[in-house]
Amino acid sequence: MIVISPAEFRANQKKFFEIAEKETVIVARKNEKPMIIKPWEDDDIPTREELMAIQEGLNDIKEGRVTFINPANVWEHIE
Repeated sequence: MIVISPAEFRANQKKFFEIAEKETVIVARKNEKPMIIKPWEDDDIPTREELMAIQEGLNDIKEGRVTFINPANVWEHIE
């Protein structure tokens, strides 16, 4: 991981994009959240099916279709 300033990034964008192919590059900004530069991966954004499954799970929770598991005895709920 490498941490750089916005000025360093502006002056050497090509260099830092090349570095980001191999390791994480963080641009530390004054009084702002830092930015991470990394290559795009195909699995960075959930698929439509994944989003639908997440929404279904949230709806199940909202409607009370959940199973509470006692952490002291997890195996009693596994069939």
